[in-house]
Amino acid sequence: MVRFFIYLLSLAPLIYLNVNLFIFDNVNDPIKYIYTITGGTATLILFFTILISLLKEKINLMKYRKEVGLLGFFYALLHLLNFVVLDASFDLDFIMKETIEKPFIYLGMIAFFIVLFMFITSTKQLFRKYNKYHKLIYLALILITIHWIMAQKSINISQYVYIGVILLLGYYKLLQQIEKNINKS
Repeated sequence: MVRFFIYLLSLAPLIYLNVNLFIFDNVNDPIKYIYTITGGTATLILFFTILISLLKEKINLMKYRKEVGLLGFFYALLHLLNFVVLDASFDLDFIMKETIEKPFIYLGMIAFFIVLFMFITSTKQLFRKYNKYHKLIYLALILITIHWIMAQKSINISQYVYIGVILLLGYYKLLQQIEKNINKS
């Protein structure tokens, strides 16, 4: 039942996106709209994967964390494909030029490659070997935050809240790590 709810909730943004794009046709800039929906959804889902591990003592959803992370990767991939396919039309010169001229793009790409690494190493065998590197999700989320703020060219209240949540999660994770190290001693 929980798994069904996770998939239903995670597919809702795709349904919303398609309804607005193809049924109501009320989107002025479809490419920007797809960026917003896919990027925002990927970010929220990736944040949720962190929350799953942070709250495992109170609510144990750890057996779903991998699936949730894979859904986050799926939306990040859609976000990147929007850039490569719809925005750049597979034009490698355009992609390179945009990446060099707009630093927020290469920050987003670095974050994507971190998430891609996590996707590739999410099998049981590879996860055992590389799980310590999965902490890079925190770096990826920081890069995503900077990517988002730079892409918007301004900072608004929702971004301040987002930054506050990142800092709060980082602080909470640091406290957990300190407690874990004290208990080991």
